[in-house]
Formats: sequence, structure tokens, C-alpha cells
Amino acid sequence: MRHVRPRVAVSGCLLGDLVRYNGGHSRDRFLTDVLGPYVEWEHVCPEIELGLGAPRETLRLERSPRGDARLVTRSGGADLTDRMVALARERSAALDVDGYVFKAKSPSCGVHGVPLYASGGPAVDRRHRGVFADVVIESHPLLPVEDEGRLHDPVLRESFVERIFAHARLRAFMEGDWRPRDLVEFHARHKMQLLAHDPTRYREAGRVVARAGSGPREEVAAAYAEVFRAVLARKATTGRNVNVLQHCLGMIDLDPERRADLVEVIDSYRRGLVPLSVPTTLLRHHARGEPAAYVRDQSYFSPYPDDLRLRHHVPPGT
Repeated sequence: MRHVRPRVAVSGCLLGDLVRYNGGHSRDRFLTDVLGPYVEWEHVCPEIELGLGAPRETLRLERSPRGDARLVTRSGGADLTDRMVALARERSAALDVDGYVFKAKSPSCGVHGVPLYASGGPAVDRRHRGVFADVVIESHPLLPVEDEGRLHDPVLRESFVERIFAHARLRAFMEGDWRPRDLVEFHARHKMQLLAHDPTRYREAGRVVARAGSGPREEVAAAYAEVFRAVLARKATTGRNVNVLQHCLGMIDLDPERRADLVEVIDSYRRGLVPLSVPTTLLRHHARGEPAAYVRDQSYFSPYPDDLRLRHHVPPGT
């Protein structure tokens, strides 16, 4: 499968930009060395865009007397909340990317676990988002979003990368001169991938596709894009992957011995003994012939470039 290069916004410090509060960076090797060759980065640093410079006084979230979280300088000399929210809204309105990687724990850009401090005191809550990230995520609820810390988890990493490549394929398709039959083909090619995430919404997407020849093009495109992204926002599970693998196996003509071998491998995946890459690789191999072209061409078997090697973690048994 030909892969479209995703456009991914990223906190610039994670790519080595010297924009951190201390004038340094937080370069992440997975982003720069592994994922970088396959994506187009859009560098963002909201604190620099506010004109704070680098180095600069550190910021933190602080609870106001009204109980809300405010973005303030550590010395308490400035409240930057309103300016940061305005910048985030402006950025969000123009955002045209397939994913976003934020700087973990940042009071501006953190996605999870940003501490909230009492006025002049210790942290009282560590469950907040950064002010800038919060506006972006609320404005784009189906956008694949992670921070670099969570991307060290192989399951979260694989899920994020799968989603940004799917969003990129959808974007490229919708920007083209597609016809209803092209949407039918696009949807069919993604059938197994979508079923692994959300069978119910996959069928909802199918109903949108069925209206493609009769409804206004723009409405069909918007409706399909919405449900396609919503399907992928739900995490694939071992059980749904097993159902997809068994479904694909049923469409490949194999002798009884090879079929029994694949059934055993799929069951080993189900029990958490082998990674998903093992049954998918074997199914791809056996689907090389023309009679199994439908299986071979499914995005499920190549959701991102193979060189990223992201399906090699072993899932927990179910």
C-alpha cells in the first residue's frame, strides 16, 4: 500500500528546537529518528509565540481564588491564561494536521497529569491539561493526540501511528477528485482495519457510503470523514483483531494443514503468546495470489510503513 505522509504538529522542543525555558530542548529520538522520515512536522511552541523568549521564567498552573486553573509565571508576576487561550483558539482554527504530539507535563502543552498548584503552595492536583493543549483538543476531539512520554508505551505508540496514517490517507483521498465509486473502494479497502476498532460505527460509515451517489458531495464527505475518524478513535482490541484475522482467513484458499497452522497462530495471539505481527505476516504471505487480492489489499495489513515495526509487542491475553 502506498502511504501518504501524515502532517503532524509537534512541540518544537521535542525535535531539538532550542525553545525550552532554559534555552535547551527535549529531543525525542523516536520522533526524530524513527517516525521523522515518514511524516511532515509542523513545529509549534506557544510560549515562544507569546513572545516569552528562551531562556525564560518557568510557568505553572495555579489555582485561583475562584477555583479555576490559571497559567502564571512561577514568581506570580504575570497571568498568561487569557493570552494563551486566545493563541490556542487562533492556532486551532487554522490547524490542518493528521495528529499532534505535545510536550508531556508542560503547563502549556501537557496532555495528561499536569500539576495544579495552590497559590504560592504545593501541588494540589495532578490531573490537568496544559492550557494550550486543552483548547486544541477540545476544538479537535477526533484528532490523534499524544505526548512523547506516552509514546514510549508500545501499545499507545502503535495506536497513535496507525491513526495518523489513516487520517492522512483520508485527507489525501478527500482532497482528490473522487467519485462515489471511489469512496466505495476506499471504504472497502479499510474494512478490516475499521472492524478491528468499532464494528458498529463501521456499519454506520457504510450507510454514509451508500448515500454517496444521491447526496451532496460536501455533505457526504463531511459525514464519512467524521465517522471514519470516530471509528479509529476507539482502540482496537485483541478480541476484535482475532475476529478480523479469522474473517480474512476464511477468504483465503488454503490446504487443511496450512489452515490449521494459521488457526493455531491466531489462537496464540489471542492468548498473548505472540504479537499481532505474526498472524498478519502469515496472512499477507498467503494472500499474495490473485484470488485473495481483496484480503491482500486491506489497509489492516499495512496501516503504516512496515519499517516502523510497531506490531511486535505481545498483548495481554483475553
